[in-house]
Amino acid sequence: MSAPAPRLSWKQVIAWRLGRHHLDERAPATAMLDVVAEIAGLHAQVMSSAELTLAARIDGLDPDAVRRSLWEERTLIKTWAMRGTLHLLPSAELPLWQAALSTRRGFESGAWRKAFGVTGEELERLVDAVGEALDGRMLTREELAAKVGELTGSRQLGDKLRESWGAMLKPAASLGRLCFAPNQGQQVRFTRPDTWLGGWRDHDPDDAMLEVTRRFLGASGPVTREDFARWWGIPSPAKGRRLIERLGEEVTGVEVEGTKAYALAADLPGLAEAGGPGRAARAGTRSVRLLPAFDQYVITATRQAEHLMPGPFKARIYRPQGWLSPVLLVDGHMDGIWRQEAKGKRLLVTIEPFVEPPAWARRAAEAEAERLAAWAGGQLELQWGEAARS
Repeated sequence: MSAPAPRLSWKQVIAWRLGRHHLDERAPATAMLDVVAEIAGLHAQVMSSAELTLAARIDGLDPDAVRRSLWEERTLIKTWAMRGTLHLLPSAELPLWQAALSTRRGFESGAWRKAFGVTGEELERLVDAVGEALDGRMLTREELAAKVGELTGSRQLGDKLRESWGAMLKPAASLGRLCFAPNQGQQVRFTRPDTWLGGWRDHDPDDAMLEVTRRFLGASGPVTREDFARWWGIPSPAKGRRLIERLGEEVTGVEVEGTKAYALAADLPGLAEAGGPGRAARAGTRSVRLLPAFDQYVITATRQAEHLMPGPFKARIYRPQGWLSPVLLVDGHMDGIWRQEAKGKRLLVTIEPFVEPPAWARRAAEAEAERLAAWAGGQLELQWGEAARS
C-alpha cells in the first residue's frame, strides 16, 4: 500500500511561492537575469508591466535596465512563448525555451490551418522564408511580408503576415526563426534569434520540455495538472499531467487542503517549513508589494486564486479578454487592486483594498507607492479607496 500524499496548507504554499518569486525579500540589481530565469520569464504583452514585475522583486533596479538588456546588451530577448503571449526571457536560455516551445505545435492542427487559410506545405514554406528573410537583418512587419512574398514567389503568403496580429508569426517564433528587434521609430521590427544573439546551441526538445516543467514546479509549485496546462498553453489537463509525471521520481503528489497537486520532491522540506510558527498570521513574511498587471505570481495562481483572496473578488483581478489587474499583495494574498496615472511630474497611485488592511500593511503599501513614484521619476500623489464589499 502506497504512503499517503504529504499534506500542505495554503499558508505553506503561499509562503513558499513568495520566496521563490522574490516577493518576500528583494534580490540585488546584479541578479536581474537570474530573477527572470527563476520566475520563468516576464509577461510582456505590456512592456511597462514586465519592467514593474522586476521592479517589485529587485532592489536598485535602473528604470532603463530592461531596455538596455533587450536592445543594447542583448541579455534579454522578447518573443512569443507561454500561451502564445509575449514574454521576456534570458537570452542565454532562449535555445532551451525555443526547443521546449517547438513541442507545442497547435499550428499543425487542421482547425488552426483552416482558421488562417493555409495548408501544411504553405505554412512550412512561410516559416522557412521568414527565417531566410531575417538572417542577419532587422525588418518591420511590412518589410518582412514583402520579403517573404518575394522568397516564396507568392504574394498571397507574404500577405498572411499582414493579417491577424501575431497569428502567422508565432509558429516562426516557436521554431526559432523569429524574435523581436529594436523598434524603428514606432514600428516593430523582427530578426532571427540565432544571428541576433550568436552562440546558439540546439537542445533536444523533449529534454528541454522536462527542464521547463521542472522550472515551473520549482517557481510556482505545488501545482495541479490544470495549473500547468493553462500556464504552458495546452488544452488538455491530461497532457499536463503526463508532462509533469515524465519527471519520474523528481516529482511527487501532494494534497493542499483537499486539492491534489504536484511538487518537486526536493522542495518538500522547504514547503513543510514555509509559513511556520512564529511568523505573521498568514504567509508569514509581512510582505507587501504593488504587483503590476500580468505579474507572473498572479498569472500562475489563476485557477487557485480564491485561496489567495479574502473573499469572492476574482472577477476584480481576472478580467475579460485575459486582462489581469495590478494587485495589492499582502503576505502573498491578493488583498486589493491598484492603478497609476502620470500627471505631469506627479504619479497618482490609487489603491482599492478588498478588505481594510491592518495598519502595518497600509504603511508598507504607502512605502511601496513612494518607491514606485521614485522609480518612475515622479512625485507621489496617493489615494486610498474604501474597502470593497464581497
